[in-house]
Order: sequence, then C-alpha cells, then structure tokens
Amino acid sequence: MKRLYWQTLGEGSRDIVLLHGWGLNAEVWRYIAERWTPHFRLHLLDLPGYGRSQDFGALSLPEMTEVVLAQAPEKAVWMGWSLGGLVASQAALVAPQRVEALITVASSPCFAAHDDWPGIRPDVLQGFQHQLSEDFQRTVERFLALQTLGSESARQDARMLKSMVLDLAIPPVEVLSGGLDILNHVDLTQSMQTLTLPLLRLYGALDGLVPRKIVPMLDEKWPRSRSAIIAKSSHAPFISHPDAFCSLIEDFLGAHDLM
Repeated sequence: MKRLYWQTLGEGSRDIVLLHGWGLNAEVWRYIAERWTPHFRLHLLDLPGYGRSQDFGALSLPEMTEVVLAQAPEKAVWMGWSLGGLVASQAALVAPQRVEALITVASSPCFAAHDDWPGIRPDVLQGFQHQLSEDFQRTVERFLALQTLGSESARQDARMLKSMVLDLAIPPVEVLSGGLDILNHVDLTQSMQTLTLPLLRLYGALDGLVPRKIVPMLDEKWPRSRSAIIAKSSHAPFISHPDAFCSLIEDFLGAHDLM
C-alpha cells in the first residue's frame, strides 16, 4: 500500500497540517516546528511523490489532496506554502468540516498570469517543464533561487532550500513536471469565494512568484479572508523572517480561539 511520509510532533491539543511547496519536502518547516511543538501537534508530511513519499507518480491536485486527507487528522488547521497552499485550499473546498482554519503562505489560487491577473508567465512554467528533462538539477536550483530572490538573506535562504532538496531523494522528473502542470493550469479563485472558514493569506513583499498585486484583488474577491504582507521577505517568509511569520499566525489563531 502506498503511504505518505508523515511525522507528528508536539504536545499541544490543536492539530496543524503543514504542506510544503514544489520540489521540496517537510524539512522546510523544521525551524518553525521547534517554536511550535510546545503549543501544537504538528503534522509534517512529504507530499505524494516528493521527499520520502516516492511511492507515488504524478498526481492531479484533487488526487494529491485525496491522498493527504486519507492520513490527516479528522479536524485540523491546514497551512500550505506555495503549491502546498493549493493542496490545503482544495482540502478546505472538498472537506470543509475537517479544516478548522486555512492558512496559505506565498500561495495563489492561480499561479499563472493571464489577462489582468498577475502571476508567473505560462511560458516560464512551460520552460521549466521542458528544461527538467534536459538538466534536472540546474532547473530545480534555478527555481529555488527564484523563491528567495530579493530578500536580504537570499543567498543563505537559497542554500538552505537547496540542502533540503539534496539531502533527500530527488523527486522523479514526472512528479516535478506534474507539479508545474498544477501551477500552470489550476485556478481556484472563484470556487474559494464560497469558503466560510477562517482564512489567513500571508505574502512576501518581494515575492517574484506570487506578486503582491494579487493581495488587494483577493481582499476584494474574498472579503471574509484576512491578508498580511511581510516586509523585505520573498517567497519563503518562514525561513527569512520566522518571528514575524509566526507572530502573524499565532495572532490569527488566537483571534479564532484556535491556540
């Protein structure tokens, strides 16, 4: 039977499911976990096909979400970074009774730019997909560099993200390509308007993958949600600005009696 790599840490009574981004694994949350284990029960997992969950091939967003839900607690706060934000959002859409609150980090309901929507140009994502088959490691390293570009600690953050990839088995090209396909084609903008559960959206002011221009646009589309932009941070604010990042989430959870 195919199973996800899943580790549960912490002493608290509140469950938080933590979902990483494209190309990476649960190790991205280690520094946050050290701060939160006295207060929460954290569920760190490698998404299907990534890290230590390599029994899986490329999956669609609904398939990936179904696999994660099968092992998740009956009720939890779900937090997803980048691609993981789409998985967490999909879980909230298909199983809202199991999601106490949703937190998306440097994520977008639609990553690809189109018409008046800011995002990653589709040709850039298609270029990454093409390059994966030619020079896998360099393509992944380029994408990781984009995630930290602009922050004051960009080089250090990029090295940290790179070590998290190279310290574990590298995901198969088909899984990485499938993940880029999700980023290129999924659009949850309209469907998420129906969500009534507590929703916090966190962004990096210097993020080149999820432009801050989408923040007021989603504030208007999703008036029940709450947003915050972390100054001087890029696509990985929990690594570059962990104190500000954790404080925003703790304030949000406290406001909804979820601490």
